[in-house]
Amino acid sequence: MIFLTALPLFWIMISASRGGHWGAWMPSSISAFEGTCVSIPCRFDFPDELRPAVVHGVWYFNSPYPKNYPPVVFKSRTQVVHESFQGRSRLLGDLGLRNCTLLLSNLSPELGGKYYFRGDLGGYNQYTFSEHSVLDIINTPSIVVPPEVVAGTEVEVSCMVPDNCPELHPELSWLGHEGLGEPAVLGRLREDEGTWVQVSLLHFVPTREANGHRLGCQASFPNTSLQFEGYASLDVKYPPVIVEVNSSVEAIEGSHVSLLCGADSNPPPLLTWMRDGTVLQEAVAESLSLELDEVTPDEDGVYACLAENAYGQDNRTVELSVMYAPWKPTVNGTVVAVEGDTVSILCSTQSKPDPIVTIFKEKQILATVIYESELQLELPAVTPEDDGEYWCVAENQYGQRATAFNLSVEFAPVILLESHCAAARDTVQCLCVVKANPEPTVAFELPSRNVTVNETEREFVYSERSGLLLTSILTLRGQAQAPPRVICTSRNLYGTKSLELPFQGAHRLMWAKIGPVGAVVAFAILIAIVCYITQTRRKKNVTESPSFSAGDNPQVLFSSDFRISGAPEKYESERRLGSERRLLGLRGEPPELDLSYSHSDLGKRPTKDSYTLTEELAEYAEIRVK
Repeated sequence: MIFLTALPLFWIMISASRGGHWGAWMPSSISAFEGTCVSIPCRFDFPDELRPAVVHGVWYFNSPYPKNYPPVVFKSRTQVVHESFQGRSRLLGDLGLRNCTLLLSNLSPELGGKYYFRGDLGGYNQYTFSEHSVLDIINTPSIVVPPEVVAGTEVEVSCMVPDNCPELHPELSWLGHEGLGEPAVLGRLREDEGTWVQVSLLHFVPTREANGHRLGCQASFPNTSLQFEGYASLDVKYPPVIVEVNSSVEAIEGSHVSLLCGADSNPPPLLTWMRDGTVLQEAVAESLSLELDEVTPDEDGVYACLAENAYGQDNRTVELSVMYAPWKPTVNGTVVAVEGDTVSILCSTQSKPDPIVTIFKEKQILATVIYESELQLELPAVTPEDDGEYWCVAENQYGQRATAFNLSVEFAPVILLESHCAAARDTVQCLCVVKANPEPTVAFELPSRNVTVNETEREFVYSERSGLLLTSILTLRGQAQAPPRVICTSRNLYGTKSLELPFQGAHRLMWAKIGPVGAVVAFAILIAIVCYITQTRRKKNVTESPSFSAGDNPQVLFSSDFRISGAPEKYESERRLGSERRLLGLRGEPPELDLSYSHSDLGKRPTKDSYTLTEELAEYAEIRVK
């Protein structure tokens, strides 16, 4: 474009080409609004040697050849034109001065097309120039927007309309430019081919909100009702902005999770879901959803949504918390300790949220922590009582898991006070109960006979272990009349312990010495004494109360021939077995055990402080009679 003050290049070319040959110069294209007019500038030339007296010319429409009978737009000789151009065309230029400028008025769409000029110098000196001008009848202004409009960068938008009608000149105004900027009218400009345009400029800095904004330009002609409007939508390029994303998400293990990310940008962004630098899903779209089926604790973490295009990028993060019940606790620490040592046991688990961790022993809480994944149990100076099974339990609102572990406390043997010897008929049995860890060896020593019997001699010793207790039984036959001294000795790698076993139940030994016959005689004497005392009291009562009648009370009966129905042998066997188990406290029947019910059963009865000798004798006699 060249401003009005510039020398028109078109006319310079015309002046430089005067003389010498046939030629014409006109704009290749020209435009005008419907209902207005247009002036098509035209210059032509011919050889100087022709020197015609009069120069004529003809304008044709859409064809340069007369033989095709094209519509005549203007003809200088006859003024006869095609009906479409009657009253609409006239010559503005002077043909004698080689100026063939044509004016067309009251333009309508059917007048749009190609226009050719033919020079007529008389006779055969006629020439149709191949150069022609294309007329475009328009109805809208032209809005020129830069090929790229970027948010934050100043742009210039122009409105251009043709101004080739000498009778009507357009005035321009902007529509919908509020908030963008103030327009500046540049004025009337001449184009390279000699045509004229009116230009108005609009400068502004677009924002992302201006994308898609409809901007308009209006061309109006004073003193007429002619108005023409044109519009253009702004295509503002801008970087992505993430406008939609999940906040932090909590999900229960095994459930379905959907993470959504949406971004606003022009052009549309490339959306990418990532975790720890790994691309999980991506697509060119305005929104992208990441679907996670049956989530596990391994999927717990931070997820990132990245949106990017050629103009920038944006990102957001989402924290996914997978809630789950505690894992089975693991126990790391000492499981075997020596009495007196300090024991440290660590119980750890994993859950979300953090669990309550508790360590139990025999339903007693030893230690607990709240909302922590580890629990340290400290046992200073452990004792044998600390030996046993422990449980570490972890729980939260989603479940509970537990792990059992054993603490083994090793210590020297301890012989318990319940260890003793007891006589049974013609047999002596010695019970030695030892508490120790690891399992000790047990030996029975008879000092008076210089004999030592250990647990390997199964004929005499029966042993059974339960937990930390080892119970050993020594059976000596034919020793009831004169039981020997017995010393129980137990040892393991932590020490040795010895105890002389006490002989329990001296009255039992007495009955063993008296024998069955003596027991029956003593029982009969006792019954006689009881009957005598009863008769004496009755006589005394009769003397003191004369009204008392002997018939008031039934006769006292006693029979020494008392029997129990059923099989006596079976009854005695069952009573003997029960007595043996009460004496020894064992789960099974020891070998080589042949005890008499009368002695063993008496051994488990209460002492004379709570059980009278008379009652004991009566029971003994009853058993013997059977």
